[in-house]
Amino acid sequence: MLEIELVCVGRIKERYYAEAAAEYIKRLGAWCRVHVTELPEARRDGDSPAATAAALRKEADAVRAAVPKGAALAALCVEGKEYSSEELSVQLEKLASGGVSRLCFLIGGSDGLDESLKREARLRISMSRMTFPHHLARVMLLEQLYRALSIAAGGKYNK
Repeated sequence: MLEIELVCVGRIKERYYAEAAAEYIKRLGAWCRVHVTELPEARRDGDSPAATAAALRKEADAVRAAVPKGAALAALCVEGKEYSSEELSVQLEKLASGGVSRLCFLIGGSDGLDESLKREARLRISMSRMTFPHHLARVMLLEQLYRALSIAAGGKYNK
């Protein structure tokens, strides 16, 4: 069974996001196991680009420590490729048929992900060219994973 890990910088505080995420995690149980790790955002020492870069590097270290051994990385980032639901389903099937049994999605905090994490990722995925709160991005990713695995299983959710 596929194991999916979401490593997220930032904690969901809003009940409606938490409930939506929990609903999709429950639905995904038919096809995979999902685990979510929430990491705190690093403290910024000011608003300078150097302070932001230092915080992103610190977050990247925490993210790397949370990634399960042997997991293939998929980073959510604006520079990533936009996939249709069907294309994401095909990508997941390709990874599984290529021997990937653990897939780890990385969701950055309010400043995104450190460039080094993006370079290490097998997949770089953009949800849209629009900007979304990272908590909503988590719910959107879980819904799209549910949709993609439903498509792969021949389900009707995508119709």
